[in-house]
Amino acid sequence: MEAKKIIIVLGIAWVFLMAEGRMLTAGGEDQKEIKLQEQRVLDWIKERNDFFKNHQRSPLIPQEKRNFKGLKYYPFDSKYVFHGPIERYVFHINNPKYYATFLTNKGTNKRYIRYGKFNFVLDGKNYDIEIYKSILSDFLFIPFKDKTNEKETYEGGRYIDAEILPDYKMVLDFNQAYNPSCAYNEKFVCVLPPKENMLDIKIPAGEKHYK
Repeated sequence: MEAKKIIIVLGIAWVFLMAEGRMLTAGGEDQKEIKLQEQRVLDWIKERNDFFKNHQRSPLIPQEKRNFKGLKYYPFDSKYVFHGPIERYVFHINNPKYYATFLTNKGTNKRYIRYGKFNFVLDGKNYDIEIYKSILSDFLFIPFKDKTNEKETYEGGRYIDAEILPDYKMVLDFNQAYNPSCAYNEKFVCVLPPKENMLDIKIPAGEKHYK
């Protein structure tokens, strides 16, 4: 998982306002939570823009920082926010399946822990996405590709970070999908999404092409 990323931790109250395994709807308490989540995403975008503009570890070169006006995103859409249980893996550390080795854009390898998988339903169809965890982090890491890549989003795929919630649940919010740093500066080393997370659908949510 990139050290440069900005993470906005999702509120624990989210767990109690959503029924397991479904998206938010347009009425009642769900509508309130939609507004809260939209604000969380807007705050996350603001912090990410500030990081790119001002932080010394920004992937932008000095001239790009001076001209930087903000990253580009799809409008927030609650259709792409999912809550539910993680199907955890129970591989022993000595089991070869305990670790996943990802190829990077530089041809090197990077190792992550296979944490589990998450199921979500979009437009009436079931999808599984593999979840990983950095050896040095408590946050979940979900690298993926979809059919927006190349035309609308970075061709190398995007990442999502998520928090492990009580009872081993999580929120998968594609509105917080972001480009790896190598999308902005080829000097950065970024892992490539695995075959298992190449979604055969469009996910028009989250970060778009910068230029």
